[in-house]
Amino acid sequence: MCDTLIAAKYATANGVAVFGKNSDRPPNEGQHIVYIPAAKHSAGSSLKCTYIEIPQVEHTQAVLLSKPFWMWGAEMGVNEHGLVIGNEAIFSKIPANKKPALLGMDMLRAALERAITPREAVQVITDLLEKFGQGGNCTSHGNTTYYHNSFIIANAEDAWVLETVDKQWAAKQIKDVYSISNCLTIGSEYDMASSNLVELAIQKGMTRSAGQFHLAKDYSDLIYTTFGMGRNRREITTCMLDEQKGKISIESMMSTLRHHADKNFDPQHSVSRVDVCMHAGFGPIRTSQSTASMVVYLDKNNPIIFATGTSAPCTSIFKPFWLDAASSLNLGPAPTSQTDSSSIFWTHEKLHRITLLNYPERIKTYAADRDEMEKRFIQGALKLQSESAKERADFTDQCLAESAAAEAEWLKRVEKIPAKRKSPLYSIAWNGFNKKANNSK
Repeated sequence: MCDTLIAAKYATANGVAVFGKNSDRPPNEGQHIVYIPAAKHSAGSSLKCTYIEIPQVEHTQAVLLSKPFWMWGAEMGVNEHGLVIGNEAIFSKIPANKKPALLGMDMLRAALERAITPREAVQVITDLLEKFGQGGNCTSHGNTTYYHNSFIIANAEDAWVLETVDKQWAAKQIKDVYSISNCLTIGSEYDMASSNLVELAIQKGMTRSAGQFHLAKDYSDLIYTTFGMGRNRREITTCMLDEQKGKISIESMMSTLRHHADKNFDPQHSVSRVDVCMHAGFGPIRTSQSTASMVVYLDKNNPIIFATGTSAPCTSIFKPFWLDAASSLNLGPAPTSQTDSSSIFWTHEKLHRITLLNYPERIKTYAADRDEMEKRFIQGALKLQSESAKERADFTDQCLAESAAAEAEWLKRVEKIPAKRKSPLYSIAWNGFNKKANNSK
């Protein structure tokens, strides 16, 4: 379960588009920030994606990705031309393909490596989709999930939503704000579509005629779309974007990604609760959580990427990155599904998982400091926009070091607050997650 948002330049406080995404994955599926430089490839060479090989192109763009450790693809990322993409799992009356093919995350990364503009990225994804199809297990290490994919694709000047079901697709240009979650959102109005999108719906009895066709109503399944609560979460984020229209900023996008519906939020209180800032718990609906988050300030000259590289944006710090200053960064080793104090993801997990033991009281010990630190990071990043890549890389290193030191201090504060007695079902869930990760907390 994920949420991806875009505020085009017409909807923001200063005319610069802002993108945001929470990537929701299994709790132990470590995610990391990785920089991949531009490269030239031999003519006729092939590319091994997560499951299958596809033809490689002769030139690939530099990219900064937030990706689960085990797959080739990524949940979200930015390329050297300021193109940003985030994807969502969606579910349909047409079953997702279980045979190994391209994951939605593979198509996302391929588009970032091969396209310059959002319109070109739509073309890359739909070409790959129609030729190779999407399919295969989308999770790892004993988890099994199959789904179709939707995408928000944007840069400083343009934005698109692309929604796919098997090899069918429709795309729509975004004018101001838009949000996607684990549900189809495009109706009867779209700018482009696969050639037999409507014909297939009629053939399968999902709609009576072309005049009555509505993608979201006709293709959506009942069970996963309903119980995943994608429509509920999308309503929340859409309302928040609409209310802030004309005032949306980096900070407000971060705040939206941290949204909990209840001011006295406690992740132990429900087996069915699903929030924008998602926390895992017991039961099939809460087997995933926000394992990484990203906000991108789409300055047309030099986008600033604010990424956590860690789970639960409410317990995490967004750190600033620039693509042209990323090659020298030491972002540490990629995490795995096992506890590893050398990775940024698992170092933060200690703070995150201990906070969960008494969330209402423990989050109070550092939330204000988190916000103040991020405010400094944002202001500092904006001031450095015209400075050298070296100065900006040094600032990123400084922010990473400050974040690590702060989280170590916050952990000491949190440990002084007594843990609450966990509800039995919540305890069962987290005992299981921690045992699989060899985590004692």
